[in-house]
Amino acid sequence: MAPSSAARKGVSKHQDDLAGRLLAWYDAHHRELPWRIGPAELAAGAMPDPYHVWLSEIMLQQTTVEAVKPYFRKFLEKWPTVADLAAADADDVMKAWAGLGYYSRARNLKKCADFVASELEGAFPGSEDGLRELPGVGAYTAAAIAAIAFGRRASVMDGNVERVMSRLFEIRTPLPSAKPEIRALLDGLVPEHRPGDFAQAMMDLGATVCTPKRPRCMLCPLREDCRAIVAGDPELLPVKGKKIEKPQRRGAAYVAVRKDGAILLRKRPDEGLLGGMSEVPTTGWTARIDGDTGVEAAPFAADWRHRGSVAHVFTHFTLELTVYRADIGSLAAPAGHWWSPISAVHDEALPTVMKKAIESAIPGATKRRH
Repeated sequence: MAPSSAARKGVSKHQDDLAGRLLAWYDAHHRELPWRIGPAELAAGAMPDPYHVWLSEIMLQQTTVEAVKPYFRKFLEKWPTVADLAAADADDVMKAWAGLGYYSRARNLKKCADFVASELEGAFPGSEDGLRELPGVGAYTAAAIAAIAFGRRASVMDGNVERVMSRLFEIRTPLPSAKPEIRALLDGLVPEHRPGDFAQAMMDLGATVCTPKRPRCMLCPLREDCRAIVAGDPELLPVKGKKIEKPQRRGAAYVAVRKDGAILLRKRPDEGLLGGMSEVPTTGWTARIDGDTGVEAAPFAADWRHRGSVAHVFTHFTLELTVYRADIGSLAAPAGHWWSPISAVHDEALPTVMKKAIESAIPGATKRRH
C-alpha cells in the first residue's frame, strides 16, 4: 500500500522535482497504446475506462505489449463491456485467448467479469483493497488499476519499474529480494497529482529508454539523479538472483487426420496446466512427471508415423513432445473428442505447444484460412 498524504509530508522537493521531470518527459514521449488515455486527453477531461485498464493489465502479465495489442482489440470487438464478457461462453473466451499463454489468467478473467457484472452491477471497485478482492487481481494489478483508471495514489511496480528504480538508486540487492527496498523508495516518489500518468511514465521509461541492454541514458529525464550512471555501468543492474535450471519433461502428441483433413481434438480438464484448452491427444506428462513417448501409447490403433518433435518452455519446466501422425479413413470421435475441420483449427482454443505439435505433423494447419 502507498503511504498516506500525511506520511508524504517529509518527501523532499527534490523527489517532487524528479516526478515532475518524469511526467514532463511522459507528456512528450509517451507510447500510444490502444488501452491508454494519453496525457493530453486526460487533461482535457477524458476518463480511462476501468474495464479497458483491467483487461489490458491482465493480458500484459508476463507478456509483451506488442503481443497483447491484437488480443486487446479482438476482445473489445467481441465483448465491448465487462457485462458482454460476463455473458460470453467460457469456451469462446478461451478460444480468443489462445496463444497469449498463462491460461489461468483467461479463466480468472472470466470469473472476474462474472463477479463484477453480477455482484458489483458492472462497476469495478476504485480502491486497491476493493480490487484485490476480485478473482485474478493481485497486488500489482490492483495498484495499476487504482492509479491508472481511478487516479488513486498507488505504487505500481512491474519489471520495467524495478529496473528503473534499481539503477536510479543503485540497488545491488539481488531480485526478487530487493522488491521491498524498491517498493519503499518508489512509495516516496509517487506524486499526489497524476499518479496514473506517473505509473505509466515509469513503465514507458523502462520499456523505451532504461532498457535491459544498451540503455539510452543520454535521453533519460532522470539521468542527473541516476546513481548507476555515476557508478559507471547501469547495464549491470538490477542484480538477478541465480537462475534455477528448469526440469525437462517429455511426452508424445498424436495428430489424427481424417480423410477430409479434419483433426481430432479434445478438451483438457478445466483445472490445472492449460486448463480448459483444446489439444490433440497426448500422453500423461505434467510439470512433475514424464509421459510415454512411444507409438504404443497412442489413443487407438492406427498407422502412426513419427513426425518429429517439438519443444516448449513453461514457467517451471520445459517440455519435449514426440509427434506422431495417423491418416484415418473414417472414425467416430471417441467420447470427449471431436473432429475439427481444417478450416476451423485456427479458431480452436489451442495453446502454443499444441499448435507446434499440429504444425509438425501438418505444416500450415494452424494458419488462418481465407
